[in-house]
Amino acid sequence: MVFHKLLLRVVVIGAFLGPYHNHMTEAVDSRTKPECRSTCGNLSIPYPFGSNDSDPHCRIDPPSFRVVCDDSTDPPIPYMNRRDGDLQILDVSLEDHEIRVNVSTICYDSSGNRKSISYADLFLAIFPISSAKNKFTAVGCDTLAFAQNRSGKISFGCTSSCGDVSDVSNGSCSGVGCCEISISKNSFGYGINIWGNSNHSDVVDFNPCSSAFVAEIGSYNFSVGDLKELKFNKSTLILDWAIGNQTCEEAKKNSTSFMCKNNTACNNAENGSGYKCTCSKGYQGNPYLDTGCHDIDECADPKKYPCQGKCENVDGSYTCSCPKGYHGNGTKGNGDGQVCTTNSLYLMEILVGVTVAIIALLFIIGFLYLGHKKMKLIRLKEQYFKQNGGLLLQQQLNEPDKSIKAAKIFSAEELEKATNNYNESRIVGQGGYGTVYKGLLPNDMVVAIKKSKFVDRSQIEQFINEVIVLSQINHRNVVKLLGCCLETEVPLLVYEFVGNGTLFDHIHNPNKSSKLSWKTRLRIASETAEVLSYLHSATSIPIIHRDVKSANILLDANYTAKVSDFRASRLIPLDQTQLFTMVKGTWGYLDPEYLHTSQLTEKCDVYSFGVVLVELLTGKKALSFDRPEEERSLAMYFLLSLENDKLFQIVEEVIANEGINEQVRKVAILAKRCLTIKGEERPTMKEVAIELEGLRTMADLTGDSHTNVNQEEMVHLPREKTDVYMDISGPMNTGYTDSMEDHNMPIYSSGR
Repeated sequence: MVFHKLLLRVVVIGAFLGPYHNHMTEAVDSRTKPECRSTCGNLSIPYPFGSNDSDPHCRIDPPSFRVVCDDSTDPPIPYMNRRDGDLQILDVSLEDHEIRVNVSTICYDSSGNRKSISYADLFLAIFPISSAKNKFTAVGCDTLAFAQNRSGKISFGCTSSCGDVSDVSNGSCSGVGCCEISISKNSFGYGINIWGNSNHSDVVDFNPCSSAFVAEIGSYNFSVGDLKELKFNKSTLILDWAIGNQTCEEAKKNSTSFMCKNNTACNNAENGSGYKCTCSKGYQGNPYLDTGCHDIDECADPKKYPCQGKCENVDGSYTCSCPKGYHGNGTKGNGDGQVCTTNSLYLMEILVGVTVAIIALLFIIGFLYLGHKKMKLIRLKEQYFKQNGGLLLQQQLNEPDKSIKAAKIFSAEELEKATNNYNESRIVGQGGYGTVYKGLLPNDMVVAIKKSKFVDRSQIEQFINEVIVLSQINHRNVVKLLGCCLETEVPLLVYEFVGNGTLFDHIHNPNKSSKLSWKTRLRIASETAEVLSYLHSATSIPIIHRDVKSANILLDANYTAKVSDFRASRLIPLDQTQLFTMVKGTWGYLDPEYLHTSQLTEKCDVYSFGVVLVELLTGKKALSFDRPEEERSLAMYFLLSLENDKLFQIVEEVIANEGINEQVRKVAILAKRCLTIKGEERPTMKEVAIELEGLRTMADLTGDSHTNVNQEEMVHLPREKTDVYMDISGPMNTGYTDSMEDHNMPIYSSGR
């Protein structure tokens, strides 16, 4: 007797809902935990199972609950990776606590040669083979097949024999050509052995080999042709799964590890050990998730839960009753055949319904009339708000100021007419906070109207902050606030119109930078410094601008500087020299000490102004990712060049050609002092303004007589590209609305 030993390998796939991570935290029927992979290929992965590339919390601890998804195939194939091979899962059931897997078979001929080689052992640590839904099958006319468990004991087996092919019938597995037998419970692993009494010598013409396998009931249908060659080499097999190795009673004692959640029932495993959680009747969902099972709305599915009458969902069930005036219980096909039938009261109920509808209509008409009167009252209050808007704004100030009273309160109609109903052709600038329109007042005065984008508390506070700050300022080099409008949905500010663009545009636009002579640049710097000095020391309450940059310096037709955008500005009480605030500003101009400490002082403006001075000297942007890494920050690049005595290699060519090296050196040294890391070592804006005014006066006195230019210092780097750049401050170039906290700049807080 020749002994043929066949080891049956089972490959299990577990995949769920798709090849990608689907986040279903909002779905009440979610089968996976939030942020966990829920699918692999076309199958879903329900918790307590989880994929290998998910966080550990996505599945429970035993390795058998880990699913490995092979994303190299299309569609991806899910496996349970085990030491004895990959198990390919076809389906996972939460309701029946079953796993359907692929099973391969093998055939040996009379000479012991293997006909097919896709096989493997099945060793599942905690998943037993389903005894109720699988059968052991053997095919052959000289066949004795049985399965052994890991201990070597026979678990199940059967015998099949036949003398001639005419003895065999299709579809019959009663022992003639094919036999099958039920699976024993608690079968966790097995190997298959096949014997033949005569090595198939008597039946080799029509049955050269024997085959055996464990498969799901109904997945294999025996055919006489299988004796010659078993074409069925893959079938399905069902595994039972459960949680742990404790009973429900034992597991409930440890409430922290017990996995059955809300609205669930616990049942002990009938095959193997452990317990299983299922949703209680009238509930659905994943019983293992923290959300538990939720109530089924039976009324939403009349096909599955029929109700001819009035359906009312209740927790865990539903009721079905006939409307008033009808007979029956309303449930169609409930066994007694009763349905809702009308009676003589039906017509009266219709009349009552019509009467009620008329009364309801009259009620709605009355409600709308009262609502209309209420709207008129609201409009009247809005008119009061318009008339008293200036006083309302003054109440937000610590002390009333005459400059606010002088600001005009514009009506919404005036500004709509001035901007042609905010036509797109009137837009002169846009930023994160809103849009600036060019307006024409009835007196032919051209104005700039700033319209915020959003209505929220922070916008209102910034609007009031800008009015407060501007109310303290009376300087010819500051954009003048003409008035405001408080009756619209969003607050509006009206400024004088400065139409020659920003200093940023004139410095970095090649067509405009050549027109900025040294005298013009020096004058713009001096005028800007005078404004900041005035804000710091000449106003009734010191003001820190907090967003000094070339984009917030406007130029009129005579290239006179006009400082703008005071949204981020802060009033500093006289008894304080510094404030702890949330950091606001623009990358490239932002004081590094302020960024690190969140301590706002007037020296923050000094640092930012120093960057503007370097811009005027070099014609380069404060921050550009188009430049090499060591040159991205203009301030750091400038200080390094100055230290290496390479100042005139980075100075703007139009300045270098004027032959005013000594003046350039002095401005560069002043900029270096402003860019000192420690704020206390920087000069005050008053000192900066005085020094710039002196240099400006000297430039006016020298006229066109310049010192000779050292030719060795006239080595210039190639001009930077100006058509492509990264401006952290955003696209707004008007200077009216470009506060930086609406851009993607990290905001740091001191934490105090």
